[in-house]
Amino acid sequence: MVVLWRLRDKLRLRDLAELFLARGFVFSHEAVRDGEARFAPLLAARLRAKRRGTAGSDWHADEPSIKVNGRWRSRYCAIDRAGNLVEALLSERRDMDAAQQFFHHALAVAGKAPDRVTTDGHDASPRAIRETLGAAVGQRTSRYKNKRIEQDHRGSKQRYDPMRGFGSFASAARFASACEEQRQYCRCNGYANHPPGIERGSRLARSISGRRAAARDVPPLAHPRPPPSWSCVIRTPRRSASARRCASCRPRHR
Repeated sequence: MVVLWRLRDKLRLRDLAELFLARGFVFSHEAVRDGEARFAPLLAARLRAKRRGTAGSDWHADEPSIKVNGRWRSRYCAIDRAGNLVEALLSERRDMDAAQQFFHHALAVAGKAPDRVTTDGHDASPRAIRETLGAAVGQRTSRYKNKRIEQDHRGSKQRYDPMRGFGSFASAARFASACEEQRQYCRCNGYANHPPGIERGSRLARSISGRRAAARDVPPLAHPRPPPSWSCVIRTPRRSASARRCASCRPRHR
């Protein structure tokens, strides 16, 4: 759970130590750092294997930059038309070799080549797509039709900005990969029976600790109504003489 909160929420190492101290768990902020270095690669590998072969046929690729040890590094990333993650890879360079390496990784995770890839104008992308994914794959360059992945970067940038960069390339690559994998796993697709992000995150934390959670152990999604009692009455300052009941309890009090 500590590693999950570290990757998912905008919390410092000391903030996590203080939050768990209130729950009776005593450890230092360095323990959080060691736990991230130990379990984040295992988490990323397990989630990557879980989503293997699930990418769509229309990809959007981009190369945003993050600061590592005072220098800007390129983070190659691709998603499909539905917004699902295809692959994310941090590279020290932004050239042909890095682009080919990224598309090799994306093809290995997706299991098949896409029908079309949309890029934002990186000079090495068209050639890397032809040589890696095949000449039959369509490629288009448009900064306006690639807004889908530009908006997807907002979630990652909001997580990186409070950290003010990384101290080493190894820690940046480890955190970037694990962060993108957990974002994909905890993303809620909006279906009625789809587990929400917090429930999937709790299940993911149990899997990190070595305890596999079966589907029957997951609590039901339907939230039961509270019992008909006066504890659910909400009193407001504006209407101190009256009480306003919550919407879920109103039918019970009639």
